[in-house]
Amino acid sequence: QVQLVESGGGLVQAGGSLRLSCATSGIIFSINDMGWYRQAPGKQRELVAAITSDGSTNYADSVKGRFTISRDNAKSTVYLQMNSLKPEDTAVYYCNAARQTLAERYVYWGQGTQVTVSP
Repeated sequence: QVQLVESGGGLVQAGGSLRLSCATSGIIFSINDMGWYRQAPGKQRELVAAITSDGSTNYADSVKGRFTISRDNAKSTVYLQMNSLKPEDTAVYYCNAARQTLAERYVYWGQGTQVTVSP
């Protein structure tokens, strides 16, 4: 059974920091591309940051220079360090694991963790 469990969300003042973690099980973590997405009320889910199985990273323009995604293959965990948080970063943050084979694409999601940034 595949599980992605996010933690580390909470309430923080603007300018503050949070570190999200996503612990995974049931997948071969090292060969999966990992990502963090977020969804604010009334908006579509959007990609925040991604890290491939070989460590390449990609960020949404809105978080570049403030957020850092990293992975620890030994712990099967992906992290999102969020600094200089803004009220517009308020959303539910979701962890995502993806793997493409010749025949199929496998995608898994966590249950989400709430991040609220107060002005």
